[in-house]
Amino acid sequence: MDHQHFMRLAYQQALASYQEGGLPIGAVLTKDGEVLAAGHNRRIQDGDPIAHGEMDCLRKAGRRPDYAGTVLYTTLSPCMMCSGTVLQFGIPAVVIGEDRNFPGNPDFLRSHGVEVVLLQDPDCIALMRRFIVERPELWDEDIAGRETV
Repeated sequence: MDHQHFMRLAYQQALASYQEGGLPIGAVLTKDGEVLAAGHNRRIQDGDPIAHGEMDCLRKAGRRPDYAGTVLYTTLSPCMMCSGTVLQFGIPAVVIGEDRNFPGNPDFLRSHGVEVVLLQDPDCIALMRRFIVERPELWDEDIAGRETV
């Protein structure tokens, strides 16, 4: 599995959100090396508090009979809402771009049998760090300071 290739696609989604004035978090859902859907955080753009990058990606993937064999790539370690959605849908693997700017819930995912790969991608780290410095009020409105499990 070429994790770097798919993380680059997720990063491009994060960059698109940043350029739209939103939170720079992108996600890509794959199966058997093919992209099923891509999305990015749309909380600011759509005024939708649950439009996280992972949620936007899954919405774009549409209905599926199951998620066996899928991999979700996300530029930032997923929050509890997105982690719960991974479990709800039975997504077996999540590849995380970084967890330095927000620790998220990789241990929670692992404890429920999800394979988790953490890349610590320097581009993902830098883009989120830049956003936090430039727009701390939007970061605080989203997930900053929230407890993780």
